[in-house]
Amino acid sequence: MTTLIRRGRRAEESQEKRTDSDDSGKDNDDDSSSDCKDMRLTLMEEVLLLGLKDKEGYTSFWNDCISSGLRGGILIELSLRGRIILEPATLRKKRLLDRKVLLKSDAPTGDILLDETLKHMKATDPAETVQSWIELLTGETWNPFKLQYQLRNVRERIAKNLVEKGILTTEKQNFLLFDMTTHPVTNTTEKQRLVKKLQESLLDKWVNDPHRMDKRTLALLVLAHSSDVLENAFSTLPDDKYDMAMNRSRDLLDLDPDIEGNKANASEMIWAVLSAFNKS
Repeated sequence: MTTLIRRGRRAEESQEKRTDSDDSGKDNDDDSSSDCKDMRLTLMEEVLLLGLKDKEGYTSFWNDCISSGLRGGILIELSLRGRIILEPATLRKKRLLDRKVLLKSDAPTGDILLDETLKHMKATDPAETVQSWIELLTGETWNPFKLQYQLRNVRERIAKNLVEKGILTTEKQNFLLFDMTTHPVTNTTEKQRLVKKLQESLLDKWVNDPHRMDKRTLALLVLAHSSDVLENAFSTLPDDKYDMAMNRSRDLLDLDPDIEGNKANASEMIWAVLSAFNKS
């Protein structure tokens, strides 16, 4: 399992801003509500936003986990939107990582990365497992015939989506030997809302049961941990609450994905992605 990084730079305290206007009367993980074109962020956008340094506008140069974490977010997002599922468990395929990812619907989502992934899945026969898809989408495959499945410039494309939503801006920075496009945070309220949601899920609103948590929040905890950006959400907390949040997140992420994924009303894809990152 990915080692949680040490405490980083402390940011301003967060304050929750708003709720999703188009989703009133619906659960947060409702498939159709996820496709609305409001300010709701995709899981990939939330992970990247957590990883970005507010003023500098780039992720840590030492973070080599976020690329695969974002690909895992694509799989969970597609699952929550009702586009993909895991094949049913059998006697020979009980483990989450042994079961193939099946296309449930190829209806466009309106998100370029999600739709590009759907296109790849539709053209793939036989189907692949969750771990295989994360490797294929990241480009970590030894099969030259499957390099076409790699999603390129993922971080930059997600950042551009956040720029269009008014959360980031685009700048150029010089790093002696090269120039780099950066995306500083301009809408700090949205990032603060995101940070507060994660903090509350492990503190004030802690339910001590992942199956009673909002599925998108559980997914974000899994993906943020796998991408080495979860600690960023806790760096503003006092020491006692920081330690409590970190300990509870460890307890949650140390659960057996195969056991949790087989429980009633469990989101199998979330646990399958966690299992894939635990194994890597």
